[in-house]
Amino acid sequence: MNIKGIQFEPEFTFKTSRSGGAGGQNVNKVSTKVELDFDVIKSQLLSEEQKAVILEKLSHKITKDGILQVVSQTERNQLGNKEIVIKKFYEWMNNCFIVKKKRRPTKPSRSSKEKRLTSKKRDADIKKLRKKDW
Repeated sequence: MNIKGIQFEPEFTFKTSRSGGAGGQNVNKVSTKVELDFDVIKSQLLSEEQKAVILEKLSHKITKDGILQVVSQTERNQLGNKEIVIKKFYEWMNNCFIVKKKRRPTKPSRSSKEKRLTSKKRDADIKKLRKKDW
């Protein structure tokens, strides 16, 4: 399930608003904050199993209506924030479908056990030498 070749731009909805925080007059009068909305449930580009994976893995970023929201307000202009939002979206999509390797449990080797025990013994001997007999 690879998502890299799909172009999602036709299904994007952009909203702009004024950014919060410091920035002087530019923040107060220019709408530079950009919010990208992508309707995962109604998307025609994704299969049902891809939708299920996205809804599961990005559940904390998806609204109850099934809309994935990506927000950026770091840049001083709208175009810069729009580019950041699109880049974030594609990163999230690609990270959803990375399959993690299953961990194989292993046991410590004989030599590592011996090293651990000898170092414990050495440390205990050093501490013994520090004690004074009154």
